[in-house]
Amino acid sequence: MAEVASEESGGFHNMSSLFSLKLSYFERVEDVPEYVQQATPFFIGLMVLELLVGVLKTGATLVTISDGITSISAGMISRLPMLVMRSCELSAYIYVWEHYRQIELPWDSAWTWWFSFLGVDFCYYWVHRFSHEVSFLWASHQVHHSSEYYNLTTALRQSLTQQFTSWIFYIPMALIIPPAIFAVHIQFNLLYQFWIHTELIRDLGPLEWVFNTPKHHRVHHGRNSYCIDKNYAGTLIIWDRMFGTFALESDKVVYGLVFPIRTFDILYVQLYYYLGLWKKSSRYKSISYKLLTFFNGPSWRPGKPRLGDHSKNPQITGKEEPHVPSLSLTVKCYVVTHFLLVVWIYHYLFQYKMMMSQLALLGMTSYVLFTLTTLGYIMDQRPAARVLELLRCAVFMTMKRYGVIQTLMPPPGAELTEVLVFSSLLYWALQCVTQLLPIKKKIN
Repeated sequence: MAEVASEESGGFHNMSSLFSLKLSYFERVEDVPEYVQQATPFFIGLMVLELLVGVLKTGATLVTISDGITSISAGMISRLPMLVMRSCELSAYIYVWEHYRQIELPWDSAWTWWFSFLGVDFCYYWVHRFSHEVSFLWASHQVHHSSEYYNLTTALRQSLTQQFTSWIFYIPMALIIPPAIFAVHIQFNLLYQFWIHTELIRDLGPLEWVFNTPKHHRVHHGRNSYCIDKNYAGTLIIWDRMFGTFALESDKVVYGLVFPIRTFDILYVQLYYYLGLWKKSSRYKSISYKLLTFFNGPSWRPGKPRLGDHSKNPQITGKEEPHVPSLSLTVKCYVVTHFLLVVWIYHYLFQYKMMMSQLALLGMTSYVLFTLTTLGYIMDQRPAARVLELLRCAVFMTMKRYGVIQTLMPPPGAELTEVLVFSSLLYWALQCVTQLLPIKKKIN
């Protein structure tokens, strides 16, 4: 308990550096705290607060179980590569700094700190804009826009693949700004954008002129014609005002992709657009058209402008309803319970990754992915969900038997977890047998 209290105390201390410049001065990258990871309790607290305020204010919940779990699952998946490596953005930045820097701004200067703040935010604007205007970049970024809801869980709906291209836009900063300062601000920029994903905050007055706010970012997440490709800002809305991509919120914003995907299969959400691009390019015989499919805008067609046109987009009436599957209370409780269990395992992975063998790390990471996928199948009510969930429960029991999954919680939590998963295994085995009986009768 003392160790946990110490870690939590350290987390609060590090998070307080958000409000103090000197507390966020670091000479070495190794000394920079993992602010995003440490912010997890704050994220959870704010999401719960939003849920409660939403119920009190509107009489309805602002997030559904299926959509909320999918959004949080996407956030979990997006950070799994960091179990084995630094982010691509930071790794590339360090390499360029060590080999090609031109001057070295002082790491402990307030001028360097503020210059880095503006630099990261400016570069993020262009990362974000190109992610909408270049199809193969949109293939990763569309994950963040795939929710038909707009709440704090939506902020966590991030792409697994976006970091593998976004690093390019930050490279110019590596010529003059020390990596440790960049490592601070790339996290601060991401943390700022969490709170603007809400409908509860309507207008912030004069702050709307300078900062990116919930009001501005709601427009960015809309599929109304006036919302498309607008308000790319991270922290400061001034970039959109300067470069002509700003739009005010007017008509009721309808959230999500222009063509909603209507699934909670987390791997499909992450990867389906890449397959779509490949199929689209294969329809063209011209090499130039094939290449332009990937480098022009998502709605581009031969004979159209580089960014395409949106004339064939579905007309928004304001009466559109999000996709909400009809799930029984029992199924909802089952999904939430097993999701909370895998979140605990995910937390354990990041907490003790340095103490785990490569095999155990790989096994538990694969289990997390498998679990998030099967829960998506259950929420989609796919027939294959029965077999996959049976297999997943069997994998958990096997990993527990051979010590890959250690005791993640003190008694009686560990015993209750085993009972829960074993009971689930028996239930799904019975469901699979029940599913096979009609098939056998039909064959006979």
